[in-house]
Amino acid sequence: MERTDQRIDLNLFRVLDAIYTQGGVSAAARVLHLTQPAVTHALKRLRDHLGDPLFVRQGNRLLPTERVRAMMPAIQAHLEGLHASAHAQPRFDALRLELTFSVGFRDILESIALPALLAQLEREAPHVRVLSRRIAADEVDRELRAGTLDLVVDRPLRAGPQIVREHLADETLVVVMRAGHVLSKALKRHEYLSAAHVTVSPLGEASALDVLLGQSGTFRQVRLTCQHYFSACQMVAGTDLLLTVPRSYAIHLAALLPIAVLPLPIKLKTVPIMAYWHASTQEDPAHTWFRRHVAEAIKAGVAH
Repeated sequence: MERTDQRIDLNLFRVLDAIYTQGGVSAAARVLHLTQPAVTHALKRLRDHLGDPLFVRQGNRLLPTERVRAMMPAIQAHLEGLHASAHAQPRFDALRLELTFSVGFRDILESIALPALLAQLEREAPHVRVLSRRIAADEVDRELRAGTLDLVVDRPLRAGPQIVREHLADETLVVVMRAGHVLSKALKRHEYLSAAHVTVSPLGEASALDVLLGQSGTFRQVRLTCQHYFSACQMVAGTDLLLTVPRSYAIHLAALLPIAVLPLPIKLKTVPIMAYWHASTQEDPAHTWFRRHVAEAIKAGVAH
């Protein structure tokens, strides 16, 4: 004997509910955004499956049979439950989160943010991992769009319309020199410009400060160019070279190295620190949570 297929299209129950509440096929078709023949066909399929007429016509209305009256409370409860489940937002629990967030950081910002960030993650999300790496400015847009980076924290950069930006803080520049340097009690503009300097440039190009000074015909004596600020600070600690560096990083290293921190004797605008991420992660609870903690770590580090 051929086995009867007991499967049923659950969409048919949406049609049944619409006819039951609207009192007719035409009205049901309007609320379901279907054609009247489509609703009629669905009703026939459900009648055949259940072996019941389901509705009988009385004037302009279709009245439910006793079978339908008995079924509808359970059917409507299940439909409401399915609708609620489909639209429910899952509860975000950082403690259960197991993700790796890739962040593009400059080495200075990495030093400022990571200690506080990792301490917070240990408390809230011990299974979250952070991959910090350097990213070229002209690669930020592409890597955020590709999803190989989740977040970039850097100076103002050019990025496409799909990249969301947020201003996190403003950084000022200071001058670092060895403790006991002849200029460590006060530093004037002409002394700064005539002194020997170390700069930081991973690719060896002129620093942004030297480009800016050169535009006004002013030049420094750059004796050494390093790839990283920490090695530059180590060189400063043992020589008479000067290093111009963001204040937050200078304060951080002053606790580790025998260096003095003085104001930069040249008036410059503050340097904005910006966060960048792709619009596709804008509403994601995990990404939103992670970005908030990165922002807090940056702001706390700069304000230190």
